[in-house]
Amino acid sequence: MKVDYIVVGLGLAGLAFVEQLEENGKSYVVFEDNSQNSSSVAGGTYNPVILKRFTPVWNGHEQLELAMPFYEKLSDKLQFNFDTKFTTKKVFNSVGDENNWFTALDKPMLSNYMKPDISRGKIDGVIGDFGFGELTGTGRIDTKLLIEKYRFHLLENDNLREESFSYEDLEVSQANIIYKDVESNRVVFSEGFGLKLNPFFNTLPLNGTKGEIITIHAPELNIDFLLKSSVFVLPLGNDHYKVGATFNWTDKTLNPTEEGKKELIDKLKKTISVPFTIIEQTAGIRPTVKDRRPLVGKHSKYPNLSVLNGLGTRGVMIAPTIAKNLFNHLENGEELDKEIDIKRFEN
Repeated sequence: MKVDYIVVGLGLAGLAFVEQLEENGKSYVVFEDNSQNSSSVAGGTYNPVILKRFTPVWNGHEQLELAMPFYEKLSDKLQFNFDTKFTTKKVFNSVGDENNWFTALDKPMLSNYMKPDISRGKIDGVIGDFGFGELTGTGRIDTKLLIEKYRFHLLENDNLREESFSYEDLEVSQANIIYKDVESNRVVFSEGFGLKLNPFFNTLPLNGTKGEIITIHAPELNIDFLLKSSVFVLPLGNDHYKVGATFNWTDKTLNPTEEGKKELIDKLKKTISVPFTIIEQTAGIRPTVKDRRPLVGKHSKYPNLSVLNGLGTRGVMIAPTIAKNLFNHLENGEELDKEIDIKRFEN
């Protein structure tokens, strides 16, 4: 079997890169063993404003301009809507939050999303004595469903091998790459936190941050917007909500913990005032990097091996942009954005 590309990993990064391959008529095979699940368990929200500090997400506006048509196209392609649009309401905890909100409104990009009027009305079931700031242009991509549908699409077209990738069986030369029965021109590694086991790229500073999320049933809450306080409360329909997320920099297991559950429950009880029942608890390892920028680029010794990783907490927004940049870099000689290029970590 001969292909243009081998892609290792089918999270948001791998999926976005495969879309570039399909758009440009490149042949490929994907290897995915389901060992990493951060894309599937993530909240999947998109929002170009960091609500903790009321500052813009790095290149957030530009990323959304590419991401929204990307997911719309996927919805058409896979015959399923993955995008749910809603407003986001930030709970103010002090008068200072309100002042910081108005200060941020003076920044041109932020004013596209942040409403100038403060909402002071009470919201049933929500604790918010100092009012709320509202953002428009936000929403959620159902990443779990998207990856499931895309996996089926790949299986239908015989482009997916559901097996672990064995680095020891990879033969790399200047001319081509041989992996078992597959001959390829390039390999792109998009394994998420699994990159730590990759002998070609495991020296990159991928930290990995464990995040836990609970799904609750709260029939008395009845909100149709994303509520953001010390946790987010994300409506799923039928009185179900995702609540998250924790940040743990030491535990690298995929197992949900009692500590994580307790943290989320304690914070949730300070956010809403109605009863709730926990339906599910999930955990994943976010592929985070110390400088909060993705890891993209070619191997210094083997230029036909590349990495596309480190999407962190905003994979929905950033994946289409960096996948396109990497594809154009490999195929058309386009320069990588210096802020994502792995060369920034070379001595």
